[in-house]
Amino acid sequence: MAKNKTNETKVSVNDFVNKIEDEGKRDDANRLIKIFSDVTGFESKMWGPSIIGFGSYHYKYDSGHEGDMALACFSPRKTSIVLYLSTTLEKREELLKKLGKHKAEGGCVYVKKLEDIDIEVMKKLIVESVKSIKKNI
Repeated sequence: MAKNKTNETKVSVNDFVNKIEDEGKRDDANRLIKIFSDVTGFESKMWGPSIIGFGSYHYKYDSGHEGDMALACFSPRKTSIVLYLSTTLEKREELLKKLGKHKAEGGCVYVKKLEDIDIEVMKKLIVESVKSIKKNI
């Protein structure tokens, strides 16, 4: 069975963020760390080489594949910030319509910069995503 590629690491979140070349993206990443931490109650940890996660949960699929993943997470990629959200959260489409400028594919919501979106709606999406994950594990 394939091994999970995205695991919690010991890499410093601050070191990772400080290496982001684009100042605006770096500022957005720091702001998101505070928001995610406040909303989830968990401190930030690196997952894999580029995902900043908060909390964790264990999952097991019917296929037998299992592993651990961050309960809530994002990644400040070069072209956009990726918010990883549960696809089964209640009111997902309704909240996404209110979010602002973004692109959504599966569990990923792509945002160019935080000023393009409604932060309060994003917080609701994070809360609902965490609830959805906890309900389904």
